Amino acid sequence: MQIGELARAAGTTPRALRYYEEQGLLRSSRTRAGYRVYGDAAVTTVDNIRHLLVSGFTVDDVRSLLPLLDHALPEQFEARPACSDALAVGARRLSALEERIAALTALRDRLAHRLGPTR
Repeated sequence: MQIGELARAAGTTPRALRYYEEQGLLRSSRTRAGYRVYGDAAVTTVDNIRHLLVSGFTVDDVRSLLPLLDHALPEQFEARPACSDALAVGARRLSALEERIAALTALRDRLAHRLGPTR
């Protein structure tokens, strides 16, 4: 399928797909006319990339998980155990998110204290 078809099927934009390609997250082949062509598994790969990015993973994190992204993530992890590298990436990302949550909670608490009972 071409880039517009993939974008529609994955619920994203051609611009996002080109970005994923530039970052090494997505691969395509080219027609003689230079159009990008993607395989059927690209829809799942793009869904997984988007899910991971929205979940707080960085592009580098996602890049390190590429071998796992051509299947739906829950099925993938049930089908074969996640490698230690994937688990380490997930643990690092979880730790970073917990730190951000703690910092934001402290900021919220300070602001609520300063606003007093007026809120």
